[in-house]
Amino acid sequence: MSAIRGIRFGDREIKDLLIAWVALGVAFALFFAGGAAGVQRGGFLPLLLISMLTAGVGFLLHELAHKVVAVRFGQRAAFRADYSMLGLAVVSAMAGFIFAAPGAVYHRGRITKRQNGLIAVAGPVTNLVLALLFAPLLLVPVEFVFRLGLYGVGINLLLAAFNMIPFGPLDGKTVLSWSLPVFALTFVVSLALALGAATVLFF
Repeated sequence: MSAIRGIRFGDREIKDLLIAWVALGVAFALFFAGGAAGVQRGGFLPLLLISMLTAGVGFLLHELAHKVVAVRFGQRAAFRADYSMLGLAVVSAMAGFIFAAPGAVYHRGRITKRQNGLIAVAGPVTNLVLALLFAPLLLVPVEFVFRLGLYGVGINLLLAAFNMIPFGPLDGKTVLSWSLPVFALTFVVSLALALGAATVLFF
């Protein structure tokens, strides 16, 4: 058991977070390379590092934001990786596309609808903040740093928008059930910025 500023992490949780971070880093690096065939052309290690620092960090801090807010509201919360979905992410990336649902933070205890909504929206908001923090790297005339900024901004905006979709277990459904104004603002901002980022990254 480890603790950071009063937030406790079990051994299994730490293992799950690390495995998910590495698996997502590999999956996104494969995706950036254009699939397994792209790896053979070289340059995979820089892509792996960029992926770990952008997609990996974006995912980790998204999930930790859920946990921190849940714990502040008196919840017992822990991240659990979904190993089958992590495997699917890597396999799909080898084929040239990516589908990533690495796991989730599960929390329990007495809670209000507002508190549950705040726990849910904390993840996407964290990704929006990370995109803002990565943005200055786009001004650095060094290829590696520029690509770090480009992917850092793009992936975090896409993560925010995807998670705000009001469907199934995604954060958007929980936020919408709590507050339509908060959902609308977060979703519209995330979606608009993500569409802009996707245009730059993929077209």
